[in-house]
Amino acid sequence: MTGVQSNSPPPASRRTRAHADHDDREIESLEEFDQVVASGSLAGHRVQSVDLTDRTFALLSADTTESVFLGCAMEPDAAAKVRAGGALVFPPVPGLPFDPYRGALYGPDELFEGLAEGGFDATPDARTYGWYQETKSDGDIFASMLRSIHDDAVSDALDEHLAGAQVVGIMGGHALERGSAAYAGAARLGRRLTRDGLTVATGGGPGAMEAANLGAYAAPFEDEMLDRSLDLLAKTPHFTPSVTDWARAAFEIRESRPGGGVSAGIPTWFYGHEPPNAFASHIAKYFVNAVREDGLLARSNAGVVFLPGAAGTVQEIFDNATPNYYQSRGEPTPMVLVNRAHWTEKLPTWPLLQALAADRPMAARIALVDSVDEAPEALARLRTQAPS
Repeated sequence: MTGVQSNSPPPASRRTRAHADHDDREIESLEEFDQVVASGSLAGHRVQSVDLTDRTFALLSADTTESVFLGCAMEPDAAAKVRAGGALVFPPVPGLPFDPYRGALYGPDELFEGLAEGGFDATPDARTYGWYQETKSDGDIFASMLRSIHDDAVSDALDEHLAGAQVVGIMGGHALERGSAAYAGAARLGRRLTRDGLTVATGGGPGAMEAANLGAYAAPFEDEMLDRSLDLLAKTPHFTPSVTDWARAAFEIRESRPGGGVSAGIPTWFYGHEPPNAFASHIAKYFVNAVREDGLLARSNAGVVFLPGAAGTVQEIFDNATPNYYQSRGEPTPMVLVNRAHWTEKLPTWPLLQALAADRPMAARIALVDSVDEAPEALARLRTQAPS
């Protein structure tokens, strides 16, 4: 794990180089550990959440000068030796429903483990939300430290996963129901952008977010697969009253058609009553919502499509507009707002965005379209159009 993440990561090219410099020092699996230790030295390496209880001999014989072990289970004599050899050892924390030192993003199977047998309340996702609810207001510095370490580890894993990718964010409301025309439109958008070679990233929750991740998942399959999936999901339109039934419908699709397309979901336990969706292949779930929101927008280097939403989506529009206005992340990135009536009459965000962009380079990178089917072409046009 690298040092503390700022809320706004550096540009993708610089971030990629930074991770290339550190990747050869990070060990996130037993296979990587065995490869490195074969050289006889673990000096300067960072080992994240690897069970080393069966690697005592290797630890006793390897050079561990200035190495760091984060949440690695090991025998007491091995732990004593590596400490004496100049390593820092942060032992696993017993009783937690999550791993604060994790070296990889979540997958839907991990967050929803136990769903089939015990329902959603038995899953790691629900148990972690319960832990968060219990600890977030008691002022315990240890709990807040664990949350911070976890979120930094997730940011590091997210940067590693997205390095070199062209990421397009799709933002929209969580209340959008399965079975609606708008839900189907968001799914078509996710499929189209994935087929265009972009990596779709969403807020990772239900509604429009789930629809976009579903579309990305369906991208490798025939068009009829998406149609059948939409029909099946419509039978459980919302995550209330039963998250269990809502999630099981998604897993039924995943199990019947494995090997779907890749996309990212970036949800938060701050809104833990809203479950993550099961169609994002890689999930970066955070405790701190501000880090999650800014990180999602900052990593959307190919632009953002804003579907109709309420206060949260309006906030995201201007969270995205601010660095585009000041060019604090380099050249402005495309912003496409979908549904003219929504963004000019119901929530008149577009006129303010236009006013902000006037006479600035970002003016060439914003667009308003009537329908979701127009968004891919608008995004492609803005990506190739030079800022004025």
